Amino acid sequence: MDDVLNIAGITFKSRLWIGTGKYASFAQTKEAVEASGADVVTVAVRRTNITDRKSENLLDYIDPKVYKILPNTAGCYTAEDALRYARLARAAGISDMVKLEVIGDERTLFPDNEALLFATKELVKEGFIVFPYVSDDPVMCKKLEDAGAAAVMPLAAPIGSGLGIRNPYNIKIILETVKLPVIVDAGVGTASDAAFAMELGAAAVLMNTAVAGAKDPIAMARAMKFGVEAGRLAYNAGRIPRKLYATASSPIEGML
Repeated sequence: MDDVLNIAGITFKSRLWIGTGKYASFAQTKEAVEASGADVVTVAVRRTNITDRKSENLLDYIDPKVYKILPNTAGCYTAEDALRYARLARAAGISDMVKLEVIGDERTLFPDNEALLFATKELVKEGFIVFPYVSDDPVMCKKLEDAGAAAVMPLAAPIGSGLGIRNPYNIKIILETVKLPVIVDAGVGTASDAAFAMELGAAAVLMNTAVAGAKDPIAMARAMKFGVEAGRLAYNAGRIPRKLYATASSPIEGML
């Protein structure tokens, strides 16, 4: 009960954060979110109808009174576009939080870190709580911390790839470099990937495609919930050191 995630004065009940894109319907999105146990739900301002309350709306299914809505600037390729959509979400009364994405390459969807840093500085000045999606680059993560980001969200692998954590050593260095919460984002494929991220010491894991693209999204959402919980428990418990040779499971002292 004491292992609670707090960021920028906000308490988060779950360390699994979940996206809302690529589902078959809003109803399926709602069911998957419920199964995941997540209380943070990301929505793409540019791609999802959350600002027009006159037509069918994701927020009719995902209650902002129950969930923390985290608007994101997915699909933005310039800092100016990302700033525009972050401001639009706040003006619509969605949230002061924003998952900031500035994409630098259409094929890999890797972030444009230079533009990301610029946009982070601008939004922090305007009072936003900024969660930047960044490469697994410890130097840039430190710069984002210095710029006032509330957390850093390094990618595990390219968005939607399902490859899992490709460079755990960089993630570990980031964890040692910044004092901010580190939220592993993008590339998770299954529950063991989520557990691994948590075992490394990540504060949370954000995912979308791994759940929405699964054969059974609802079952995968539940699996991810348990994976994140197990990984966090294991991290707090402290794993045994790796050794080259065997160690007897039972004490040998006093044996005849």
